[in-house]
Amino acid sequence: MFENTLDNYAHSNGLRDINTLFKVLFGISTMLVSLISTSLVVPLLITICISFLIIFQAKIPWKFYLKFLTIPLTFGLFSFVFMSLFFGVGTHILDLGIFNLAVTEDGFNLGLLLFARVMGGFTCMAFLALTIPMTELFSELERIKIPQIITELAMLMYRYIFLFLDEGINMYHAQETRLGYSSYKKSFKSMGMLGSNLFIRTWVKGEQAHLAMESRCYDGSIKTMKEPESIKSIGILNISLLILFEACLIFVVYLTGSFTVI
Repeated sequence: MFENTLDNYAHSNGLRDINTLFKVLFGISTMLVSLISTSLVVPLLITICISFLIIFQAKIPWKFYLKFLTIPLTFGLFSFVFMSLFFGVGTHILDLGIFNLAVTEDGFNLGLLLFARVMGGFTCMAFLALTIPMTELFSELERIKIPQIITELAMLMYRYIFLFLDEGINMYHAQETRLGYSSYKKSFKSMGMLGSNLFIRTWVKGEQAHLAMESRCYDGSIKTMKEPESIKSIGILNISLLILFEACLIFVVYLTGSFTVI
């Protein structure tokens, strides 16, 4: 399963021994800089730097990493096309001749900026997911005062997304072996049955999980096994390097604030 592969890399990557809190602060602060950038230069620069760290420092196989980026890359491309066609004003750079659709300069630049922000933000999230085990990541998120309800919901969602994905795949293969997708009519019927059954199983699993947690003295908070690390354990040198790196990015944001491709 994809979850097992992700957890394996998180526990055995080349950056595993780096201070967890340091990696969390690095990933989140870099993501915020990517989001505040008003040009695509900084988000794309962040994408390149983080990808370099993931592939060459964390030793994550590049094929797996590219597969991991497939969904956000697709989402980013669709967002770019949508923004280019339906948002922005200015000179037309491409007239499609269909329903008066046209790509404008402003829309094209907005689309590129959105695409760059998507890739910059997701590579930062990929850095956290591929270099930090999820239990440790949630502990550190609590350490930096992320509301506990958010971290607990994220923990449960992460656990059950892969569980229900696996169930959905098994149900799909079972339908496929019974020729459930041999025609368009059967495909729509099979997909409807799959969705409804998966929804029911999700509801039942949620109730079972709640009962299991209450039977184990659940008091409103999910305990993690690893104690959060302190700021002091990061080291002055690492903190200084982090501040310097983020300051350089913010300076580049200032310099490229009015940059546009067209």
